This record gives sequence, structure tokens and C-alpha cells, in this order.
Amino acid sequence: MLLRLLILGLSAMLCGNASGQALNAQNAPLQPGTTAPLLINLQDALARAKANSQQFQTANISAQLAHEDRVQGMANLLPSLNYFNQYIYTQGNGTPSGVFVANDGVHVYNSQALVHGDIYAPGKWADRRRLIAAEAVARAKADIAARGLVVTVVQSFYGLLAAQHKDANAQQSLREAQQFFDITQKQEQGGEAAHSDVVKAQIQLEQRQRDAQEAQLAAEKNQIGLAVLIFPDYRKDFSVVDDLASKTNLPPVSEVQDLAAKNNPDIRAAQAAVEQEKSGVSVARSAFLPSLSFDYFYGIDANQFAVYNHHHLQNLGSVAQAQLTIPVWTWGATRSKLKQAELHLQQAKVDLSYTQRQLLGNLDAFYREAEVARSQLPSLAHSVDLASESLKLTLLRYTAGEVTVLEVVDAQSTLAQARNAHADGLVRYRVALADLQTLTGSF
Repeated sequence: MLLRLLILGLSAMLCGNASGQALNAQNAPLQPGTTAPLLINLQDALARAKANSQQFQTANISAQLAHEDRVQGMANLLPSLNYFNQYIYTQGNGTPSGVFVANDGVHVYNSQALVHGDIYAPGKWADRRRLIAAEAVARAKADIAARGLVVTVVQSFYGLLAAQHKDANAQQSLREAQQFFDITQKQEQGGEAAHSDVVKAQIQLEQRQRDAQEAQLAAEKNQIGLAVLIFPDYRKDFSVVDDLASKTNLPPVSEVQDLAAKNNPDIRAAQAAVEQEKSGVSVARSAFLPSLSFDYFYGIDANQFAVYNHHHLQNLGSVAQAQLTIPVWTWGATRSKLKQAELHLQQAKVDLSYTQRQLLGNLDAFYREAEVARSQLPSLAHSVDLASESLKLTLLRYTAGEVTVLEVVDAQSTLAQARNAHADGLVRYRVALADLQTLTGSF
């Protein structure tokens, strides 16, 4: 009887301390000569991922390119100034103009400042509006790329934490299986248990050893996956801040809907695409309209490169001209481009309508997912407590000869499943919350 009490007391003590030992192992003092690994929280991981993500960088560069297109479109509307210099030599034949009668002389010098501007160019103004909308589309797509990256990083970050929790759980289950194996051996030696109990406990112990190896492998693979996302080079000397159990409130559904309507990048991209295609229609329609431009020249266009020629007449002077271009006939090409632009606009409106419906559906689904995941967390934690208590009581009854070895093994399996389910529930809530935040632009 004394042996039973000693075994029971040792088992209860180890079961109570095993979880804390497993989860706090990373906080153990460092050995002399070692350095602490890099500690990363979720915000650090997101910032590093944005700095190193090829997809996000590509989308960001596309937004910058669209901005430069808009700057160039605005510059096209303003007058331009150039300075033109030219020398023309024509073979002489005894006449003032030389061989080529169209030329002004054997030697022609041009040195002129040229100002060119558009007085009425509806196509360029419409193109400018199109480029402004295109920049808005590109920036919204950069936000969409960032949102997708956020979801991936959050899933990987909390997936690593869940794998580490499961690794700790597997190690704890392994210790519990080892303790029970020791109990059955001592019970057999005291003549209080059959050898079949020892065999069953050993089978359970070997299964827990395999589970611990798989859990450790899963944690290492998750760490590698996160490292690929957040570091420019391959490294594993880092750890993550465990905030799975920290409380994060779920905002009211009305607040989430308002934020999604204002900040969702998919909606902004679709709306900007509609504006872009509207400007595209204006660009195509402007091809039916005339355009008016002007040029002003000031400088030298003479047979001598001098302010005055040999007759003491001034070579330096100015000239102005205006051009009115009226489109007349293009064999239907202009009308076809207009029809094409109208079809693009129609498609953009269809895409916007679908994006709005999709947002409402995703918003409802993600909010419900987060709500259910949050509501299940207390139940999952309570299940862990109940399973732990059940294992302690079952061990007590086993040492008293009241239950079989199968009930102990079943209690151990139930506790292991409850611990892993609790870790999965924590991750499920965090990921659902991240999905919801990306819809509202909160990240």
C-alpha cells in the first residue's frame, strides 16, 4: 500500500509540473559562450516578410511605375521647351540654293528655342484621368498583395506556435507514458498487475515516442517555412513570441462592416478599375474630336551662323504657327476602339459588383468563424482540465486495482487529444481574426 501511495504522489507531481517545464524550456539560462536567438513577434514577422517578399515588392514597384506614368501624363499637358541646333550642307552648283532647290542655301544654320503646347487636346486630358485611376488600381493591388502576405505570415507564425505547443504536449504525454510504464512494472513486480498490463503500457510508450518525434519534426518544418517568408537568407536561429493565449477582443460586427466598406483593398481596386475604364472610354471618344496645338520658334535659320548677315540684316528672329487637326476617316478603327473601351468598362462594372458580393460573403463567413472559434476556447481549456483530472483519478483507481490498463491508456490519449485541440483552437481564432482584419484593412 505504501508503494502505491508513493507512486501516485510522484505521478501527480510530475503531471502537474510537466506542462510548465515543457513550455518554459525556451526560457532556460543560456550556457556560457552562447548567444540568445533572435526573438520575433508577429509585427516583426510581418515587417520582415514585406521587406523580403518578391510578390509584395513586385506589386509595390508596379504602383511606383503607375505613379511615374501619372507624372508623365500630367507633363504631356504642359508646354515643352527645347533648344534645336542644326547645320545643313548642300552641294553647290552656282545658284544660291545649291543642287537641292528646296534648301535655303549651300550652308544653312538652325539654332532655335522651340516652345510647343496643346491648346485643345481632349485625348490627353482623358488619358491623364485614366493614368490617375490606373495608379489607384496599382496601389490597391499592392495593398491586396500585402493582405495576402499578411494571411500567409499569420498562418505560418501561429502554425509554428501551435506546432511548438503540440511538441511540448507530445513530450509531456511521453513522460506520462513513461511514468505509467514504470508503475506497471512495479505493480507486476509486487504481484499486483499482470504482465499484459506492462505490455500494453510499453506499446503506449513506444507510440508516444513516435508521436514526440513527429511533433518535433512538424515544429522544425514550420520554423523553416516561417524563416523562408521573413528572412532574406536561410536561418533557423530565431524564436517567436508566444502570444497564443493573450486575449484579443472581437470588434462588433457593425464596426467590422463599416471598416470593410471604407478600407477593403479589393473594393478600392475594383472601383478604381471602373474609373480607369471610364477614362478609357473618354480617350477613345476624343479621337472623334479635333485637336489644336501651337509652336513658337526663336533663333537663327540662316545661311550664316551670326546675328547679322553680310547685308547687315538681322538673322535672329521668331516665328509662330498653330495646327488644327481634324479627324475625317479611319475606316471604322476609331469607332471600334470606342466600342472596345465600352466593353472594358462593362467588364469592370461586372467585376465590381462581384467583388462587393464576395466581400459581404467573406465578411460574414470570417466573422462567424472568429466568433465560433472564440466561443470554443473556454470549452477547449476546460476539456484539458477535465482530461488531466480524469487521468489522475484513473491512475489512482488503477493503483487501487479498480480499473484496467486500457482505461489508463484511454485517459492518456484523451488528454493528449484535448491538449492538441486546445492549441488548434487558439490558432483557429487567431487566423480567423487575421482574415477578418485583412478584409477591413486593419493590418
